[in-house]
Amino acid sequence: MATMVDVARVAGVSTSTVSHVLNGTRNVEPATRRRVLAAIEDTGYRQDTLARAMRRARTDSIGLIVSDAGEPAFAEMVHGVEQAAAENDLTLLLANSAEDAQREQRAITTLMNRRVDGLILACSASTDISAIGALGDERAPVVLLDRLHRTLPFDQVGADNRESMRALVNHLVEQGHTGFVVVAGDTRVPTLAERLEGFHDGLRDGHLHSGSQVVCEGVDASVMFAQVAETVGRGAASAVIACSTPLATLALNALQSVNRSVPGEVAFATFDGFRNPDLFSPRVTTVRQPAYDMGMTAVQLLLARLSAPESSPRTVRLHQSIELRDSTEAFTFTKP
Repeated sequence: MATMVDVARVAGVSTSTVSHVLNGTRNVEPATRRRVLAAIEDTGYRQDTLARAMRRARTDSIGLIVSDAGEPAFAEMVHGVEQAAAENDLTLLLANSAEDAQREQRAITTLMNRRVDGLILACSASTDISAIGALGDERAPVVLLDRLHRTLPFDQVGADNRESMRALVNHLVEQGHTGFVVVAGDTRVPTLAERLEGFHDGLRDGHLHSGSQVVCEGVDASVMFAQVAETVGRGAASAVIACSTPLATLALNALQSVNRSVPGEVAFATFDGFRNPDLFSPRVTTVRQPAYDMGMTAVQLLLARLSAPESSPRTVRLHQSIELRDSTEAFTFTKP
């Protein structure tokens, strides 16, 4: 196996010059740099990244843990983190917790043992907040992504969930809707809890009584399915809002089960939404997270923290867009 000495001999330079070219620790004349790079290629030299990391106390790697890497919004966040990592010559190590707090903790331990320079974390629904808080004592800084926890002293990036839901409800109330079903899901997830808070904000804006609305909340999909189907089936709601893509699938199946057409009989909107929405009929009104930008911002916050470890934690909320489509067009609602 070729060594740095072999590279220096072929290039006709000192080993320190080879080191400066490899590590960028000093400017090297362009012609000399080209000779060194050519010698590296000729000799097949490969740098010992572990030894280099130990010398620099950096591994040029970051960890990312998400709860469901296959869910469209999280997939976009992962792409954003990947892009920002690549732009900064960082290796990304990705783990999927599958909403399992124990699996999440194992992933955290594994990544920290691999001495990542920092960790980006989208907490699972059942996360042990005290255990996450203890990460503040680790060498590597932590940035929370999407699922924000106000009590944790970390940099965080998310979306304006509460404000966006409020604006969506206001729009539907202006169209004449007074009976709603909101499929909120597992509100242990901060993102979903914020969206439910925004729903109640919108009801107050429209002077609607929250007790007459139906909130489908929890982790049992069959129970939520039955609630949506029963409420819409007896004509007690004219608008359904799903708080995530999986919940949208559940809600649309429930509407189909009671033969309610969208938007002819029921208006429908969702958060996060489906890829290629124009392929759906009707096209679905969607509150779209800037998921890719959230991933990019998470890396930027992490790099800023590495540069200024003593600075105060920052929380960044990016604006979501409401994409109004056919599924919430004005219609005449008639009770069956």
